[in-house]
Amino acid sequence: MITIGIDPGRSGGIVFVNGDKIIEMYKCPKTIEEMAEILEPYRITWENTTPITAYIEQVHAFPTDARSSAFKFGTNYGIWQGLLAANKIETKFIAPQVWMKSLELPKDKVSRKKEIKLIAQRVIDKQGLLKKKVTLHTADAVLIGMFGVLKTALDNMNLKDKIDALTKLKKRGNK
Repeated sequence: MITIGIDPGRSGGIVFVNGDKIIEMYKCPKTIEEMAEILEPYRITWENTTPITAYIEQVHAFPTDARSSAFKFGTNYGIWQGLLAANKIETKFIAPQVWMKSLELPKDKVSRKKEIKLIAQRVIDKQGLLKKKVTLHTADAVLIGMFGVLKTALDNMNLKDKIDALTKLKKRGNK
């Protein structure tokens, strides 16, 4: 199973996860052609019937955003959607509040971004496969990708397995 995590903003990023291991991450490219090129090496994988799902952060403009920046932001979001659809990649939209919910992040945006980066770097370091540093561009994508992996795993579990997993987590938390 390949999972793609996308933070669709111009200052966002994209991450590729094979099973539960992050295999590559990129800062969001500046052009549509470069965005498409990032997906190209993985085409072989999904053409060979490996299931692939993209989790893209469901974003919107705020009333306080300038019109031009809101338009640019929305354009990038639409480009990613178009590229995923053109490549027949199942796409799931995830609100930032949903994937951030259990991380207990600070309310202040600067502090929250720093904490997200630290958490994402711990994920990368713990896996030990990818010898790259997480940046503010790729941090959200890393956690969106890992959220997608966990969400898919939970969705595929039957009720008994979910209860067993929850029981094990609670026991581990009490130690």
